Amino acid sequence: MLAAALTLAEVERFELNDMRCKYRYLDQGIIGAMKHHRIVVGLSGGVDSAVTAHLLKKQGHEVVGIFMKNWEDDDDSEFCSANIDFVDAAAVADVVGIEIEHVNFAADYKDRVFAEFLREYQAGRTPNPDILCNAEIKFKSFLDHALHVGAEKIATGHYARVRLNETTGLHELLKGLDNSKDQSYFLHRLNQAQLSKTLFPVGELLKTQVRQIAEEIGLPNAKKKDSTGICFIGERPFRDFLNRYISKEPGPIKDETGRTIGKHVGLSFYTLGQRQGLGIGGIKAKGAQRGGGEHTPWFVARKDMAQNILWVVQGHDHPWLLSPQLEAADASWCSGNEPTAGLYAAKTRYRQADAHCALTSPNAAEFALSFDESQWAVTPGQSAVLYDGEVCLGGGVINSAVTLT
Repeated sequence: MLAAALTLAEVERFELNDMRCKYRYLDQGIIGAMKHHRIVVGLSGGVDSAVTAHLLKKQGHEVVGIFMKNWEDDDDSEFCSANIDFVDAAAVADVVGIEIEHVNFAADYKDRVFAEFLREYQAGRTPNPDILCNAEIKFKSFLDHALHVGAEKIATGHYARVRLNETTGLHELLKGLDNSKDQSYFLHRLNQAQLSKTLFPVGELLKTQVRQIAEEIGLPNAKKKDSTGICFIGERPFRDFLNRYISKEPGPIKDETGRTIGKHVGLSFYTLGQRQGLGIGGIKAKGAQRGGGEHTPWFVARKDMAQNILWVVQGHDHPWLLSPQLEAADASWCSGNEPTAGLYAAKTRYRQADAHCALTSPNAAEFALSFDESQWAVTPGQSAVLYDGEVCLGGGVINSAVTLT
């Protein structure tokens, strides 16, 4: 039988337009003359990691679940879902037929992720803690723990893929097949050691199919809502959370002419491109016609940390919000080496369409990008992630961006 002879690499090269067919390959273990492993799955309580565990178990692997507790300051808070998530993860483990362990990484998280998160906000930047959490906790602390308890591989419910390039001998991070759910942006700091030990089974599927699988096998969380927001903040108002850790330093809000039109509560509480919560919605630009008509919305365009001034502009496409170039630091390359200068695609924020760009001056720590079309609200502290087709090459933290004026 042809299917039984397929290797994993060969299956990955197939253009399987019918994703149901691909699920049958995964579910029946036909990809699977592959060696059976002891695999530790990060069970979050969500449907993606639950289906991940199921697929691996069906392939004949020895699967163990681990629930990661990364935050414990608000265990009794209405906004903390950790206890509920663990109950859901345990219920999933029972249905799938695997053991589950509860592991506390809160101390590591606070030292490696949350401390950096606060430092960046205090410096007026806008960090992405989910990226740091993946690199430092889920694929470092969690991976180390899994290997310590005898795992050969780990797996998570991320929508991404890992492929061994037989020509280079390197493991490549690929986009998930569901473009609307691809999470390679958040995983771009993974290195060869981490990628070689990692599996992303649901990266081969669409989200709709993952939910369908969950329903078909009777998972209790099949219809559970996807988690949103930063894990330690949950659904609480972001400014209320930040208030607990960063002191307010109010100052003026000014428009591009230098006119003071409002007062901010502290530059750390705003990000470039922000439209809501500025308290200046009814103010028109200087010289604007009086009378009816809707007000053109205001956007945060610049933050002057030295003078404590928040600069705002009117209109989504104002030149202050458009950047043809950026510089990034703290680079991390999946291959272990920086790519050669040339033409690629990049994202400067999650869910953004790939933007054609030229990579210049790349090295192990820094790089610069020049875009064919100016990018909107390029924000220091966020990540610029580089792609060569479906392959995620890595990226870095945005240091600065050049605007049109």
